[in-house]
Amino acid sequence: MPICVGIAGGTGSGKSSVARALSKRLANRAVLLEHDWYYRDMRHLTPEERAKMDYDYPAALETPLLIQHVEELLAGKAIKAPQYDYAEHLRRAETIVIEPAEVVLVEGIHVLGDEMLRKVMALKVFIDLAADLRFIRRLRRDMADRGRTVNKIVEQYLTQTRPMHDRFVEPAKHHADLVLHGLEIAGDVDILAVEVLKKLGDSRA
Repeated sequence: MPICVGIAGGTGSGKSSVARALSKRLANRAVLLEHDWYYRDMRHLTPEERAKMDYDYPAALETPLLIQHVEELLAGKAIKAPQYDYAEHLRRAETIVIEPAEVVLVEGIHVLGDEMLRKVMALKVFIDLAADLRFIRRLRRDMADRGRTVNKIVEQYLTQTRPMHDRFVEPAKHHADLVLHGLEIAGDVDILAVEVLKKLGDSRA
């Protein structure tokens, strides 16, 4: 029977890297859904209005669609996952077709904060990393991958990301079955792979 594994943690905690490495480790036994793909389309707003939105607030994400897609994958059905343009804050026209697999990995800062999403998870994981290290990672990522300036990144972190982390992300840690510490991705993946194989009833675990 296929299972869903949720991997959460604060921005820059390493959750995406762990999830991608785990997906690669499990090869054709796993597929990965990123919660960030499910940001709501904001094309009804002007570019200036879109830029001011709080994208760290849970309601900015279309979580019901993510849940629907997870359930469809667990039922053996392929899905068309949305893709998001982070620079323009728009959902792209193209989608990615994802075929069902034994393990559906779901990663994102809020994936443990939604009760209905937690209900479909066989294993809930939280990557816990010190705030200063998370901020440095986010700074580097947003400058390199999302075309943002240092001032914009710092402003967003102080006014949106950190408050939303304290309010929503950190409290969700208590829902986790497993807490990892994000400093050594390879080690975290080793631990997590064993736990996933146990959930699958794999004798190699």
